[in-house]
Amino acid sequence: MLAKKADVVLVLLIQIILIVLFFIFTTYDDKYESNAYPMFQDIHVMIFIGFGFLMTFLRRYGYSAVGFNFLLGALIIQWALLCQGFYQLNENNKMKLGIGSLYKADIAAATVLISMGAVLGRTSYMQLLIMGIVEIAVFSANSFLGSNIFQVADAGGSMFVHAFGAYFGLAVSYVIELKKAKTITDNGLEESRYTSDLFAMIGTIFLWLYWPSFNAVELTGDGQQRAVMNTYLSLASCCVTTFAVSLIFSKNHKFDMVHVQNSTLAGGVAVGTTANLMLQPFGAVLIGAVAGVVSVAGYAKLTPWLSSNFGIRDTCGVHNLHGIPGVLAGLIGAFMAGIASEATYCKTLYEIYPARASPNMTATAEYTFLKPGLGRDEAQQAGYQTLALVVTVTLAVASGLLTGMLVMWENFLPLKEECFDDRHAWHLPRKKAEIGSMVTFKPMIKNNYYSVFERVL
Repeated sequence: MLAKKADVVLVLLIQIILIVLFFIFTTYDDKYESNAYPMFQDIHVMIFIGFGFLMTFLRRYGYSAVGFNFLLGALIIQWALLCQGFYQLNENNKMKLGIGSLYKADIAAATVLISMGAVLGRTSYMQLLIMGIVEIAVFSANSFLGSNIFQVADAGGSMFVHAFGAYFGLAVSYVIELKKAKTITDNGLEESRYTSDLFAMIGTIFLWLYWPSFNAVELTGDGQQRAVMNTYLSLASCCVTTFAVSLIFSKNHKFDMVHVQNSTLAGGVAVGTTANLMLQPFGAVLIGAVAGVVSVAGYAKLTPWLSSNFGIRDTCGVHNLHGIPGVLAGLIGAFMAGIASEATYCKTLYEIYPARASPNMTATAEYTFLKPGLGRDEAQQAGYQTLALVVTVTLAVASGLLTGMLVMWENFLPLKEECFDDRHAWHLPRKKAEIGSMVTFKPMIKNNYYSVFERVL
């Protein structure tokens, strides 16, 4: 699909508006988080290499997978800085930006890229940009509601990032499918090739390696160490379990590359909410194993069932990698909150769950972070953890349905041509018919050249 002039104007207009908003509302933070920069870089790699290459599995959609991921990510990190900073304006109506702001913006961008996976190949880049702008506004409000109003713990963002992004994207996808008969034509390209699957594995490996930083970046001290350890163990266990369960669900009991590319990462999502808690090493390993089983079963059974019975199409299977494991993480978080005690965590219990502190709590020389809380008990905190999960999923679905209707509006250029094809948005290398006259090799070499060229395409 060739870009219209309105396309160019709208993209530039969005960036100009962002420049004006940064000029009015932002300034530098006077605090420097030196320890956070290495982990911020890890997350930056996850966003632009991990997510980007993970979505290159489609045979003719590699340019769009990496390119649109790049464009969308770059826009969203700017918008996320503003949306999240809105809730932290100082007396001068300024938001202070520091390293902490940057990694939080990257984490927010992950939410949109998860949603992108649900609609990959069936949307134009303008639809993705509009979807991302709306989603980040709702995501920021939901995160503020959960963290500051409900005062729940979600260390690795499994509820607020993964579950929200998955169910928002699935809701948008549902609306797109409802209108598909009038707008989108399938062409049989929703499949992978040998080379495209290898590229997607690059994204998988980067995400798998750096996921501990994603879950631990917002933590400090012992909590951060536990988050790294728990995520590391959960991912390892999930990887092994995924390979084993893939043999059970796959035809002829062979490994399925879809499972290996995606389900091996589910352990990082499932352990996210409780990554900083006293799971004990065996608990982290158990969570990873359960996540691997659930995720592979989702790809093998649940995704086809949802598609055939409800018309919910999920290009990348984000429901199985982010949605179900995100809900699982939220439920585990509620359980762990219900058994958390000062005997186990000492005074750091009130750093993890500030609302559990007594209204008369005062700081001490050893625990300077202590502040008055709401006096919740274990059961109340567990209830709020569950409430936050329910509200997150409900808000994601509702806002996703509305956003789906918005992006299918004619002025936002919904995709009207064949889907899963790069040629509508990108200049591609010339076809072999166009370069035949340029090839001067011997016939056998020329034929081999054509054969390789054709396989790559």
